[in-house]
Amino acid sequence: MDTLQVDRRHPVRARVVGALSLVEDIIYTGLGLLLAVYAIALLARGFYNFAQLASGHDTGAQVIELLDEVLMILLVVELLYTVQVSFRTHGLVTEPFLVVGLISVIRRVLVLTAQLPQIAKADEASFKHAAIELVLLTLMIVVLVAALIFLQRQTQRTTEHLEPGVLEERPALQGVERSEEKAH
Repeated sequence: MDTLQVDRRHPVRARVVGALSLVEDIIYTGLGLLLAVYAIALLARGFYNFAQLASGHDTGAQVIELLDEVLMILLVVELLYTVQVSFRTHGLVTEPFLVVGLISVIRRVLVLTAQLPQIAKADEASFKHAAIELVLLTLMIVVLVAALIFLQRQTQRTTEHLEPGVLEERPALQGVERSEEKAH
């Protein structure tokens, strides 16, 4: 049954759906604004920390902190993109969430790897925990990359079999295609 026919038969249901859609748009807009402000604040702090490093006030901890901030900015920007895709399509697109997860795991691997010399000096138990965490994070990277490859191949097969004009009717597929364009 056509959704337009359902809306005509049930005007109350149509208004409730419209109101919920408006609330969803307001929430996504607010979330996008918060993420944008947070990303700008992180960027400003990153430039400040970089200036401190460039002026010769560098320590190993500050380099690790700067690396962590840069990766956090990238993570927040990807979250912002995910909110944008969700807002545009009014649907859940999986690929941006996998990218955010991948960035998070890589961020943790890089920071943990940079901290490994200090952890090794601390005690053996902490070093073992860090090594186990690195192994598990590496496995997560492999799984997330495999999921991204599988999802992109599946999306490619789906869009190849669609008749002309269907892509415009399916906004969720448009969001996936746009995210693939962004990745290339």
